[in-house]
Amino acid sequence: MIEVVNVTQHYGIRPVLKGIDLRIERGELAAVVGPNGMGKTTLLGVMGGVLQPQHGHVAIAGTRRRQSVEDESALRRLAVYLPDHPWLPAQRTGREFLLTVGRLYGVDEDRLLEHAERLLALFDLSGQADGPMRSYSSGQQKKLALCTALITEAPILLLDEPFSGGLDPAGILALKRLLRRRVTAQKATVVLTSPVPEIVEEIADRIIVLREGQVIAFDTLEGLRRLSGQNGSLGAILERLLYPETVRKLADYFEGPHS
Repeated sequence: MIEVVNVTQHYGIRPVLKGIDLRIERGELAAVVGPNGMGKTTLLGVMGGVLQPQHGHVAIAGTRRRQSVEDESALRRLAVYLPDHPWLPAQRTGREFLLTVGRLYGVDEDRLLEHAERLLALFDLSGQADGPMRSYSSGQQKKLALCTALITEAPILLLDEPFSGGLDPAGILALKRLLRRRVTAQKATVVLTSPVPEIVEEIADRIIVLREGQVIAFDTLEGLRRLSGQNGSLGAILERLLYPETVRKLADYFEGPHS
C-alpha cells in the first residue's frame, strides 16, 4: 500500500505538486494522466524515493521514504521505480544486465535464469540478448529496461511511461497482459503514467487525473464518467476534465470563415 500525504514539490519558485494526497491499495493498478508539465513524472519520482518533497511524505507499507538509509534501502527492494529514460550500461549485454539486476534483488538463481529466459522470449529479445546494449534499437532498449524492473519480482512497480519509447505493438500487448497478471494473480501494486487514454482505460483499476500539480480526480472509469457527466471513453472524459479550452478553440476554428 502506498500513501502520499500532503506532498508539495517545487523546482525553484515554481510548484509542480501542490498538497497531493493519495492512497493506492495492494493489488491495484493506478494510472496517472494529465497534460505535459503537470507533475506526473515528479509524482512518480517522489513515490520512488528519488525526489524529496518540500512538504509532506510518502509511506510504503507503513514506512516513510527517505527517513533513514536502512529504511530506504529496504523500500527500494520492495518498490522498483523505472524512469522514462533509464540508464543502461551500453557495453554490457542485455542478458548480463538482466541477471545482475536479479541478483541484486536476491532472486533465487535457478528461478532467475528461467525467468530471464521467459522475459527475453516474451519481449522478442532472445536474438539480441547476448549482444552489447549499444547495438539495440530504442525500442529494444525500452523492452530490456522493462525486463529489468520485472525480473526483480518486487511487489510494487512504479513505471514512468512504460508504453512509450518505441515499444512496438507486440511489446505493448505483452506488457499490458503481464501487468494485469501481476496485479490480479500476485496482488502486486502498479502505478504508471501514460499519455494514451486507450491503454489506461483498458488496464487501470483507478485513474489519477492531474492538472496544474493537483489531483482533480482519482476514481474508477465509471466514477470519472459520473464526475464529468460524460458517458464515453476515457479520452472523451479527459477532454471535458482537462481540455475544455482546447475543445472550445476547435469549435471556433471549425466555425470560422475558411473552415
